[in-house]
Order: sequence, then structure tokens, then C-alpha cells
Amino acid sequence: MSTPKRSYPFYYGGMASCIATAIVHPFDLAKVRLQSAKGANKAGMLTTLANIARNEGFVGLYSGISASLLRQATYSTVRFGAYDKLKYQFTSNNEKLSIWKMLLCSSAAGAMGGACGNPGDIINVRMQNDGSLAPNMRRNYKHALDGVVRMTREEGLGSLFRGIGPNMNRAILMTSSQCVSYDLFKDYVLRYTPMTDGLSTHFLSSLLTALVATTICSPVDVVKTRVMAAHSGETGLSAMGITSQMLRVEGLSSFFRGWTPAFVRLGPQTIITFVVMEQFKKWSDMIQDREIAASGAVQL
Repeated sequence: MSTPKRSYPFYYGGMASCIATAIVHPFDLAKVRLQSAKGANKAGMLTTLANIARNEGFVGLYSGISASLLRQATYSTVRFGAYDKLKYQFTSNNEKLSIWKMLLCSSAAGAMGGACGNPGDIINVRMQNDGSLAPNMRRNYKHALDGVVRMTREEGLGSLFRGIGPNMNRAILMTSSQCVSYDLFKDYVLRYTPMTDGLSTHFLSSLLTALVATTICSPVDVVKTRVMAAHSGETGLSAMGITSQMLRVEGLSSFFRGWTPAFVRLGPQTIITFVVMEQFKKWSDMIQDREIAASGAVQL
């Protein structure tokens, strides 16, 4: 007997990502501060977090939280939702998608998510990086929407799409490395271990996914952060220009600066996101099964 295809609401991934972001925001803040630091900065994750708490107070650890939530509400909603919908269109009953089809779906979804989430991503980077700047260089956005309005008024509408190239590239890499890796790891765990489709499987699959995604996305993530954090008066703002300068001045290791806080953030965020999203889908399955059973009872 064939298993019917399941379709889920588009916003599940965005909701799950917002829940995860609210929990792990301080680690994302540390990652942005480390990636934005230029030169031979040797501060680690814990030192960066301690400096933020000491200089900006405990509330400073949640600097830019409104922008982080705006980013997830746009970027993650689109990429997770589009990936699921594209997979649904390509999948027949009882068919497992090939890795190439999954990569195609995830790349398309990532590109759409990166484009839609670009304004929120810029505001997120700027608000998180503000505390590390000299007082006269700070933008002091009140919240995410204030940042969008001020950027549009002060720098033009095009400023909201600064860095969209590296951001879309990063979104493609992140969506592919997360969604495809998770599907593959989950399939392998269920196929080759005695584990069942439950929390332990979701936890292990998402943890392995976070390790893969952090490593693959680190170089483009660092470049994207440098582009978005730059002031409009600075020169050499292109992704290629910054990449060349980083390689020449700071070396190859600079592309993996902030890897530890990125993984510490992405690990819990990935775990929470996929576990919560799987729970949403489980509830949706229960509702659909109940409706199908009720419909069958009526027909009888």
C-alpha cells in the first residue's frame, strides 16, 4: 500500500527558526563580532561574550534580537517552506528523492530565501555589530523596522540589497548543507541503526547537520558579514575585493574566524529548529489522519 504524500504549511520552518533564534541569539552575536573584527584579533567566543556583558550589560547579549527575528521570519520561512513545497512537487508516493533532486530543490529554495531575507540580514549584522564600534560610528537603530526605514532614507533603497550576492550564495550553501544533510542523516540513522523516528533520531541528525553546515558556510559567511557591516563611505565593498584582501592580509584562517561560536550557535539552533519543525509536522499528520478517519466514517 502506498504512503500518501504529506503537505505542510509554508510557515513551519520560519516559526521553528524564530523559536530557536530567541534561545541562541547571544552566540550569533558573538559570531558576528568575531567575524567583523579586522586584523590579528585573537579573542575567542567566551572572551567576546564576557566583553559584551561587561561593556554593554546583560541586555547587550540580546542586541539586535528584533532584527534576528525579522531575518528568520523572512529568510527561514521562505527557504524551509520552498524546500518542502519543491520536494512535494518532485516526490511520488513511496519514492525517495535522489540527492541531485534534493540539491536542486534546496539550491532554489536557498536562493529565494537569501533574496527575501537580505534586508533583515543586513539590519541584523549592523545591530549586532554596533556595540563594537566607536560611539561616533554607531548607527543606533531602535529596532529592526527602524533600521529598514533609516537605511532606505539615508542610503537609498538599494542599500537593503547590499551583499545580496554573497548572501544568496551563503543561503544556497546553508539550505543545501542543512536540509539535504538532515534528510540524508535521518534516512541513514533510520535505515542502519535500531533508532526510530523520534527525538533521539532528530537530535543526532540535526547535530551532524550543524557540523557539516558550519564548516561549509564559514568562508562565505565571514565575507558576507564584512560586506554588510561596512559603512557606505568605505571602499572595496565587493565580495571579491574583501575576499582578496582577507586572503592577502589575514590569511586563509581568517575565513574560518568565528567558527566555534558559529557552531555553538548553529548546533543548538539547528537541533531546536528541526526538532520543533518535526513536532509541527507530527501534529499536522495527526490532524490530517483524524480528518481522513472522520471523512471515512461519514462515508460509511
